Amino acid sequence: MNKQIRIAAVLAAAITTLLTSGCNKFDQINTNPDKPVKVTPDMLATTLILDATKATFRSNTDFVRPAQLGKYTCWSSSPSTEQYNYFGRTDFLSLPVLNNIKPMVDLATTDPLKNAYSGLGKCMRALKFFYLTMQLGDIPYTQALSGEEGTLKPEYDTQKDVFLGLLKELDEANDLFANASDFPGDPVYGGKVTQWRKFANSLQLQILMNLYKKTADADLKVVTRFQDIINNRPIFQSNADNFGLVFSNVAGQKYPFYIEGNQSYVYVMVSSFLIDSLKAFNDNRLFYYANPSPVKVAAGKAVSDPAAYSGPDPAAPYSDITKVASSKDYSPINDRYLQLPQGEPVYMLSYAQLKFIMAEAGIRGWIPGGGEAHYTDGIKAAMHCVADNTPDDPLYHHNQKITDTYIQNTYLQQAKVKFATSTDDKLRQVWIQQYLSLFLQAPYSAYYEYRRTGYPVFTINPASNLNTPTNKIPQRYLYPQSELDYNKEHVVEAIQRQYNGDDNVNNPMWILQD
Repeated sequence: MNKQIRIAAVLAAAITTLLTSGCNKFDQINTNPDKPVKVTPDMLATTLILDATKATFRSNTDFVRPAQLGKYTCWSSSPSTEQYNYFGRTDFLSLPVLNNIKPMVDLATTDPLKNAYSGLGKCMRALKFFYLTMQLGDIPYTQALSGEEGTLKPEYDTQKDVFLGLLKELDEANDLFANASDFPGDPVYGGKVTQWRKFANSLQLQILMNLYKKTADADLKVVTRFQDIINNRPIFQSNADNFGLVFSNVAGQKYPFYIEGNQSYVYVMVSSFLIDSLKAFNDNRLFYYANPSPVKVAAGKAVSDPAAYSGPDPAAPYSDITKVASSKDYSPINDRYLQLPQGEPVYMLSYAQLKFIMAEAGIRGWIPGGGEAHYTDGIKAAMHCVADNTPDDPLYHHNQKITDTYIQNTYLQQAKVKFATSTDDKLRQVWIQQYLSLFLQAPYSAYYEYRRTGYPVFTINPASNLNTPTNKIPQRYLYPQSELDYNKEHVVEAIQRQYNGDDNVNNPMWILQD
């Protein structure tokens, strides 16, 4: 018996040694020397920034959905819910990435780096919660993302309180960046905190303009805050400050609608709404945004002739869209979006947008100058954002180049472009110029600006509109089903508080109410 025990013990020891050495060799063999083995703050920063800037390009199809909602394009594959104004339930899936903020800050090794990453975290929170409240109205904010502290069913903040919180976080971000060092892990600004300060303050100006109906609110201090930022803080000064991604001919970094692996491009048709709007202003961006109709070119139209460009009405019934698609007599999007792996930078907030915001502020009397200089600067910046990111090749501009001479001596000299005399006409000019600048840029901004201002005037066709009633475009999305399932008490309370218990896409949220 003792002999058997000794033999068993020896065998067990041998097996243990074998297994242990085997595990060690397995670990050695299966360790990727190019893959980091521990998390660093710069890795978390990169994750946060890319998540914020790539939110709408999970696929080629997703990339063009905002353009359908903004009536820039039509979709021929199937009836597009965005094109035909069907708003369903949204979700909160954009928020969990914000859980990376605390470990990112905690892992920073110096106080200036902690300040930089803290400022970045506040900017990312402001951006995410801003987009979410613009979709819904009241949202979880103060108690959001507090599951580790035991808050599994967060209460909903009023939209006003959310905006107060966003403004506070961006104030704090400005102060943190002012006392921070440049940081690694930033694919947008290369970690330059001076650039991030400009972004934080420019984003706050955008948020404040969305609060233009709340200037009488003593808590928000909309105009005072706007003036303080303009007078005392750094903001965007050129297109070099645009907040967005620049693409390149590197795997994983190519333009989101580049033709490689893209099976969606054949379904995209530039709409008559955009084409006719550009034609009305003799706007050379027409030749950069679209290709001519091959049918019209075959019939003798020059590629430089505006008459060669046409598209379907985005409000037309889907059966009409398919007929146009079958005829091939329409303008596809410009080849530069498909043939150039670097495409053009895609921004979430741009210098041109900021100048149009400042133009509106000037017209409203929030800042001096009346707005004309900002309006003109916005047009120039928007034009250059297109031209400067397009190779000088007739394939991409169809021999109708955007140059400084064209902008200054031709475009800006047109009577319909020159700054108007009445306040209402000035505002319309600013809003329409901003719309023309947002093609495949600043996802969903065109819709939110339309919702805020009513311009440009989208055609609503009861025969094709998927909203109920069919003579309206929705004002908001519906609350997530997951909230109704797992946080019902608080979401129902928010719906009752805002919409008298009716979670309806046509109900205007607080920010839209006079």
